[in-house]
Amino acid sequence: MSDLGHVLVLAGGLSYEREVSLRSGRRVSEVLRAAGVDVEARDTDASLVPSILADPPEAVFVTLHGGAGEDGAIRSVLELLNVPYVGADPDACRVAFDKPTAKAVVRSVGLHTPESVTLPKETFHDLGATVVLGRIVERLGLPLFVKPARGGSALGASIVRTAEDLPAAMVGCFAYGDTALIERYVEGVEVAVSVIDLGNGPEALPAVEIVPDEGVYDYAARYTAGHTEFFAPARLSPKAAAACADTAVTAHTALGLRDISRTDLIVDASGVPHFLEVNVAPGMTETSLLPMAAEAAGQDLGDLCRALLQIAATRSR
Repeated sequence: MSDLGHVLVLAGGLSYEREVSLRSGRRVSEVLRAAGVDVEARDTDASLVPSILADPPEAVFVTLHGGAGEDGAIRSVLELLNVPYVGADPDACRVAFDKPTAKAVVRSVGLHTPESVTLPKETFHDLGATVVLGRIVERLGLPLFVKPARGGSALGASIVRTAEDLPAAMVGCFAYGDTALIERYVEGVEVAVSVIDLGNGPEALPAVEIVPDEGVYDYAARYTAGHTEFFAPARLSPKAAAACADTAVTAHTALGLRDISRTDLIVDASGVPHFLEVNVAPGMTETSLLPMAAEAAGQDLGDLCRALLQIAATRSR
């Protein structure tokens, strides 16, 4: 049995990514139990705080995706309750969760990230959509990638290959958030690099290459088995693989993250990785990328999650 006391896995929440979060929570709970840990899985409802106060867990593993799970809100509550948790603190979460802000931070430390424009819904409407979108196309060129400035799981995200398709992409994006991030689309190999810190500094796991059947890594491609082919480790040259690892660790460090993160990248034809976004609560489902990377590194997922909880518990003492 583990030397941890009972731990809490938080999953669910009220974001658009609730179902994915529940799947992540089930997977983490299962692997932790298999590793001998006393696990309780809980949703974020009105009974959560009284339950924690009545029986404080040794540590919490947050598998909430989007919204309060990644914007620092739930972690702020855990800090108010003096309960340790795996992952970044609230301030770092707020910076990382806002994609335009995260891009600005990583650009300031020399990482490549696609040129972009951030456009709130109000500006889109008030200044005249046609004129504003026309200038965006002139500035960034085509194709473009449109996605909500906050959130994940590719909800509201789409590739725009013609100027005529941009208005519809913006409307789809605004269905999931009030601010759109419009990036120059970089052609290349899509990879995800998970970073783990088990006490000796952040280290990158092998990059996972993503090859969607339909060419777009959308919500269905992410969470429906068989819709995407994955290669772990990614089919990159040693030099490109090392550059991806360095980029992910640099982003993790520059953003002030802790314990665990996943950085999404595009590797262009010359082998240069381009930062797209970072996730402070990576998916842990059967089709998620961090578990694939851990397996490629020869690490047992349950042992890894248990070690992260042990670090969090020690940090609180």
